[in-house]
Amino acid sequence: MLFLDINDPGFNQKLDAILARGEESGLEVEQTVLKIIADVRLRGDAALLELTRRFDRLEAATVAELEVSAKEIETAFANVSAEDVAALQLAADRVKRFHEKQKQQTWISTEEPDIMLGQKVTPLARVGIYVPGGKASYPSSVIMNAVPAKVAGVGEIIMVAPTPGGEINPHVLVAAALSGVDRIFRIGGAQAIAALAYGTATVPKVDKITGPGNIYVATAKKLVFGQVGIDMIAGPSEILVINDGSGSAAQIAADLLSQAEHDELASSILITTSRSFGEQVAAEVERQLAGLSRETIARASWDKYGAIIVSETLDEAIEFSNRIAPEHLELAVADPFAILPQIINAGAIFMGHWTPEAVGDYLAGPNHTLPTGGTARFFSPLSVDDFVKKSSIVYFSEAGLKRLGNDIVRIARLEGLEAHGRSVSIRLEK
Repeated sequence: MLFLDINDPGFNQKLDAILARGEESGLEVEQTVLKIIADVRLRGDAALLELTRRFDRLEAATVAELEVSAKEIETAFANVSAEDVAALQLAADRVKRFHEKQKQQTWISTEEPDIMLGQKVTPLARVGIYVPGGKASYPSSVIMNAVPAKVAGVGEIIMVAPTPGGEINPHVLVAAALSGVDRIFRIGGAQAIAALAYGTATVPKVDKITGPGNIYVATAKKLVFGQVGIDMIAGPSEILVINDGSGSAAQIAADLLSQAEHDELASSILITTSRSFGEQVAAEVERQLAGLSRETIARASWDKYGAIIVSETLDEAIEFSNRIAPEHLELAVADPFAILPQIINAGAIFMGHWTPEAVGDYLAGPNHTLPTGGTARFFSPLSVDDFVKKSSIVYFSEAGLKRLGNDIVRIARLEGLEAHGRSVSIRLEK
């Protein structure tokens, strides 16, 4: 963990080592993923079976056997407590209500009497959502990806998830059922992305793939983009906390560790105007680490990619935050609304001392699939917009074309595109 003054010599170089984590997949990973994609495209189901056997230790005679059955979902509900089902249902309901406010409708403008213009909003026909497995189970990821798709009106939602040894967490299955997922396959990794992008005899081709995964999944999404749409290239998780010396050091330490426990590449940074408060937080992190069930992962993250930074002013802290564009930004200050207008780059903004980042992970309502690695400068959280496409509507009456046609022809001639102009002028001839 770095403890730095923002004006220390070499500050930027030390910070860059944290910000550059997981930045590039590397040629070796990319070559491996390219081979997997090519294999799935060439051999389809046979490649999926072989790769699933190799990477997930799961034997199956056909890919159809890898699809989760209705009976298995019934069994999952039977194995999950009523309280857990209720909590997942609450999360799904809240996420649905929030995302319903994002829906856009087809619109038509008749501002000009002889021309009609508009935009047609159409849901995607079929999407694939990737749900991580391995180090933890993520029913919340199911909800955050499937519910907006359902709200958007997507026709079919296909879910894929790695299941080492064949086991799939019952909470993940319950979340899928509550969120409206149509089909679930026990396949993961780059091979699952390839199957969704190109289709096989059993796994249907989709229009878009969303959801986070490891470096192989992220690389595969990048390589199939263009064949299908993708949400974003998700990197390791990150949190930045801006603090003015107010609040509880124990609470902020817990917030930092909430990201550190994700994986060894996660980054947790506090920037505070109070050195003594920063020292208290550092001590609290060490105390709390010892009690975490995922201490090994969280400690590796904190030791290598954690930082406590002391700034002279809140303005300086805000400028720093906008520069790194964090995935999760906590405004742990006395008056978060006073500084909110100054925040330009952030995936999600958590306001005040009673809004830990975890509320957004689970059931606040906004999506927790967020831009990472500084991409909040130009990416937005996953939303209903990710699951629709928009078409322009253009209608000119005869009078409308006659009114504007000569200017269209003029611009076509400026570009040297004679046939473009002719397609209009031929209609203007008497």
